[in-house]
Amino acid sequence: MALINKSHPEEFILLGFVHCPWLELSLFIILLTTYPMAMIGNITIILVSKLDTHLQSPMYFFLTNLSFLDMCYTTSLVPQMLFNLGTSKKTISYLGCIVQLYFFSIMGSTECLLLALMSFDRYLYVAICRPLHYTFIMNQHICVLLLSILWLTGMIYAISEASVKLKLPMYGINKLDHLLCEIPVLINAACGEKEANELTLSVVCIFIVAVPLCLIFASYASIGHAIFKIKSPEGSKKVFGTCSCHLIVVFLFYGPGISMYLQPPSFTSRDQPKFMALFYGVVTPTLNPFIYTLRNTDVKRALGKVMWSIFRPK
Repeated sequence: MALINKSHPEEFILLGFVHCPWLELSLFIILLTTYPMAMIGNITIILVSKLDTHLQSPMYFFLTNLSFLDMCYTTSLVPQMLFNLGTSKKTISYLGCIVQLYFFSIMGSTECLLLALMSFDRYLYVAICRPLHYTFIMNQHICVLLLSILWLTGMIYAISEASVKLKLPMYGINKLDHLLCEIPVLINAACGEKEANELTLSVVCIFIVAVPLCLIFASYASIGHAIFKIKSPEGSKKVFGTCSCHLIVVFLFYGPGISMYLQPPSFTSRDQPKFMALFYGVVTPTLNPFIYTLRNTDVKRALGKVMWSIFRPK
């Protein structure tokens, strides 16, 4: 195998679940079903939020961006997974690995920060309790500015961290026991001392994962306290329903992410990283639109209006 820069192979072999052929077939069928569902669901959320005037608020502005992130996130993974699971050739070029690693890291880190911003936005909405004051503070310029800062932060983290890990020496090692190119997997496959790189990854991820999660918990603790001050049962029920949707999404995304990135790769079992990647890279983006649709009365009402306008009798 010819090497690039004497330390990196021209391509990687993604072993996946080669030891379980029946599992690979099942995953291929599942991904072939869930990927279109994820794309359709998230596109629907974006279109409904843009078409319905009642959903022109900061919360739904951030929700559309979450849907866009989920679409990019799952698209950076699933097509390559389908190709490898559906064929005997389970390779990805070194350049393809770099592209996947950057896209996956940028989208994942930005989504971590966006979920924290969405929880803080919900706190402001509940704490202010006056729609006019809330929209004055969280105006369009502020929302765009905050979102731009999130994207920039996510890109700086992902590019810097991924670039460092891509420089780890492989010296001919071209087999990755995973379904995709991911930072902990590259650390585990690299030659030489791994502890320093594992420690660096854990420290960096504390700022990109643990700190936003603490902000989320603080926001929801404050929201829970503020809900008791809302005198209207209908108002408190609406706030609780909206916040519970976001909280479910937080647990679905952060849970597997924490077990993957804050735990040293050498301490994980063989197949744990693969299932974790499937969960936060495929399952969560697929479930998000349904969670927000099924538990959010405003989204359901807007979706019903859009569907009626499309399919009503002429």
